[in-house]
Amino acid sequence: MGHHLPKSLQEIKNIIKPVRNANITHKEKLSRLDKIAMWITENVGTMGFFIIIFLWTILWLSWNTLAPVSARFDPYPAFVLWLFLSNMIQIFLMPLIMIGQNLLSQHAEIRAEADYEINTKAEIEIETILMHLENQNELILQILQHIETKTE
Repeated sequence: MGHHLPKSLQEIKNIIKPVRNANITHKEKLSRLDKIAMWITENVGTMGFFIIIFLWTILWLSWNTLAPVSARFDPYPAFVLWLFLSNMIQIFLMPLIMIGQNLLSQHAEIRAEADYEINTKAEIEIETILMHLENQNELILQILQHIETKTE
């Protein structure tokens, strides 16, 4: 009967780093510009933003098609100003959204690392519990054998 003593709770705590909140870790690493890019990414990718752009486009095109000719500032058929502004919005938003996506990817990586650490910690704790149970089983069997030999 090989007694291999399982690790104590303190030994386990010394081996394993404390669990950290991946969301807090990620937010602490963000610069002010990163936070702005994240805010833009989170808000541009919403139905609210889509509705604002859609309504702005309908209003712009309707005004410049249906308003009195003297009130039109970007007349049909070219809508040059509208095309220019729309393209500028897209040109500025595209890299900002890509930056936000990269930051979200980094956040996912941090969460995956934290999950791995938690799973590793749980595995060590489970193995330790199983070793304790094995040792208890061995001790119980020894006690039973001792009792049986005394009663014979």
